[in-house]
Amino acid sequence: MSSAAPWRDFTADPRRTETAGLRASDQDRDVVLTVLGEGYAEGRLTRQEYDERSDAAATARTLGDLPALILDLVPDRPVVKAVDLHAEAVRRWQSQRWQALSGFLVPTLICWVVWASIGFHFPWPIFVTLGTIAPLLRVVTNKTELVAHQQRRLEEEQRTALEDPRRKPAAE
Repeated sequence: MSSAAPWRDFTADPRRTETAGLRASDQDRDVVLTVLGEGYAEGRLTRQEYDERSDAAATARTLGDLPALILDLVPDRPVVKAVDLHAEAVRRWQSQRWQALSGFLVPTLICWVVWASIGFHFPWPIFVTLGTIAPLLRVVTNKTELVAHQQRRLEEEQRTALEDPRRKPAAE
């Protein structure tokens, strides 16, 4: 259980209006007590605040009673790390470029070595070379387009993570 993001540890998300009226379980109360205990241990709650909130958690009847006890101790939504999306998109493009280069070099070199070892007849490895260089050329020549595509994907992943509190953000 992670008290930094306890919402997924509840039996149902207590922040949602459709589940707030459900009866709280012992597991739900334990989630709140864990967050409160860590808040007290870190010095973010006084002993009196801890006791008051712990008593309220122990007597809570519905899920909707629980979030108010911990909202000032944990984020309500996933915290998205400040990531330079463009830099991450470029890093992913570089990874694509490396994979394309490897996909070109390995089979091409193997075929040319085999060709050279069996004798210099018809240069059949040229077909392997031509077939494996196409993906490499696509990645190298379309850098701007591929980086922009990766950046759009990262932005969409981040937006989705912020809208759905049960999903983890991609940048974590």
